[in-house]
Amino acid sequence: MVFILADDLGYSDLGCYGSEIETPNLDRLAANGLRFSQFYNTARCWPSRAALMTGYYAQQVNRDPQGIRPKWAALLPQLLQPAGYRSYHSGKWHIDGKILDGGFSRSYHTTDHDRFFSPKHHQLDDKALAPPGIDEKYYATTAIAERAIEWLTEHQTTEPQKPFFLYLAFIAPHFPLHALPEDIARYKDRYRQGWDVVRAERWKRMQEMGLVSGELSAPEPNVAPSWNLSEKELQMRIGPGESGHAVPWRDLTPEQQEFQSQKMAVHAAMVDRMDQEIGRVLEQIRSMKAWDNTLIFFASDNGASAEQIIRGDGHTPGAAPGSAQSYLGLGPGWSTVSNTPFRRHKSWNHEGGTSTPLIIQWPAGIVAKGELRHATGHFVDIAPTMLELAGVTPPESWNDQPRPTLPGRSLVPLFASDSTTAHAPLFFKHTENRGLRVGDWKIVAAGKNAPWELYNLATDRAESHDLASQQPDKLQELVTIWQARDAEYARQGATGTPLKR
Repeated sequence: MVFILADDLGYSDLGCYGSEIETPNLDRLAANGLRFSQFYNTARCWPSRAALMTGYYAQQVNRDPQGIRPKWAALLPQLLQPAGYRSYHSGKWHIDGKILDGGFSRSYHTTDHDRFFSPKHHQLDDKALAPPGIDEKYYATTAIAERAIEWLTEHQTTEPQKPFFLYLAFIAPHFPLHALPEDIARYKDRYRQGWDVVRAERWKRMQEMGLVSGELSAPEPNVAPSWNLSEKELQMRIGPGESGHAVPWRDLTPEQQEFQSQKMAVHAAMVDRMDQEIGRVLEQIRSMKAWDNTLIFFASDNGASAEQIIRGDGHTPGAAPGSAQSYLGLGPGWSTVSNTPFRRHKSWNHEGGTSTPLIIQWPAGIVAKGELRHATGHFVDIAPTMLELAGVTPPESWNDQPRPTLPGRSLVPLFASDSTTAHAPLFFKHTENRGLRVGDWKIVAAGKNAPWELYNLATDRAESHDLASQQPDKLQELVTIWQARDAEYARQGATGTPLKR
């Protein structure tokens, strides 16, 4: 089994989800497997990884904010060990504890997320590695894939009779926007038409694919993360081409239009390179004669990011977009495109923050080819799915402590056909943002004191028509469920230890 995770990839950033970005390897996986149209993450990196690796919501395991898991919260590789699995990790971690202690046999850990070309900190099997030299021509996406190939090669040599689980966690296309020059060159002219046109084109393709129906959400020019640099700071620290809002393309200056088109070219290049490296990993699996019997997942940890901050080595004014001397974020304009057709961005619990593409392929186990699945699902469903296929019953206790019942459900029945059976309530909470989906109904609130909004996603996936005032009884029904889940999950997470700051 292989789980491939992208970082800050938007719902529409793959070719098979409507994008103009070239992603042939992932598109082939989709053409030979399944695409899910209503699958969810948690809207942020570490809560999504907690849900994926434990099978619980982040609040149940004290990982939102970033706390230490309760002793009963085993990780997926530990749960797979009784079935003989050897597990391997390459890329981002963002979970508490050492990786090998979590059941992995080998790990390459990219701890420095601010430098795609020259990380100051990275680890091999939980031990520090020296920073790469200039002559190594290091690029994080390639390095992550190469370690994964190394682990699979080792597995074939030393443990070929055992099943494997590979957790391949890229940091692309997370900011800073860093990409290889040859990849950027393929997209340098593609985005000069602007974000309004590109978004409309993606939406048209998505409708033709049958992914999402309804209407396209309206851009929200005044919405951006509260921690972003101000417009004045962006202009001063990056340059007059930067823009902090998703205004109409025609309202940008010519200098801004050119700079913004080049930023999106770098984002596209990062996604393109990730797809290329995924292709290399997939070829390794084929060479091992393991292709037919390997279940492969691909998803993103949250929606595309509207963040515009400067960390790491800072930003050198005038540096070429995508170079090591630059530190750029995608920003609200292009993030709105990446999250087509939804509202909002990473960290919000609206659909733009929580909706992920999900591709699943398994030649020996999934007969369907190129089919869509419109059933709802969440990252908490991945562990039950893998455990069922491995023949493992989730333990009732771990480290002599009782475990709550897993909140998710196995996706295995959906391999054969789509389902109209409603999922258990899907719970969302990150920072002060909140949400809950029950069947086709969803409540969501943006901020601590923000009022609850109510949407019927069967007809309004774009969350454009708030029904809270029209259906107060339905609103209160869902709010009551959310409050009960929030209290229950907080009690479960409290058995963990807060992370010292």
